[in-house]
Amino acid sequence: MEKSSLIAPAVALGITLLFGQHLAAQQPAPLRNQSNLGERVRHELVMLPYYSVFDNLEYTVEGDVVTVGGQVRWPTLKSDAERVAKRVEGVSTVVNNIEVLPLSPTDDQIRRMVYRTLYASNSPLSRYGWGAVPQIHILVKNGNVTLAGVVDRETDKNIATVLVKTLPGIFSVTNVLRGNAETAMPEA
Repeated sequence: MEKSSLIAPAVALGITLLFGQHLAAQQPAPLRNQSNLGERVRHELVMLPYYSVFDNLEYTVEGDVVTVGGQVRWPTLKSDAERVAKRVEGVSTVVNNIEVLPLSPTDDQIRRMVYRTLYASNSPLSRYGWGAVPQIHILVKNGNVTLAGVVDRETDKNIATVLVKTLPGIFSVTNVLRGNAETAMPEA
């Protein structure tokens, strides 16, 4: 093969690459950074070291403003969530609406009891506990239990409610579990 036949494709490739870089540079930085802003915020939130099955973090993204919400057991997790959301490139403002649940030994006992019931090896919901942070989040406030997160089927949502309602010492059970078709991690 001759050298001249190799030079033409190489020149064409070089021109294409330069043109592509020129177009990328012409696109405003906020548009490039906003395309996956929600995904990047979600990643930072789920990577928080003290985020557990007993916390629930939610977020919304409107332009370059991120609103974080949900419920957490520790005040430091509230401030950590705000800090990591602010650190995401493309975020200008973070509104922190996270509720810190009251510290209570009784609520901690209920959390452990609900966890053991939902994720026991003989539970029909045990598969939801396999990840680093299980899919069904257990929120307890003054003896009232809220189940949040994502399940595969409506029947799993109903089973979770029935299992938890049979436990002693619980005043009420609120089930806000969503089906897989509804969303993965909430943005609201």
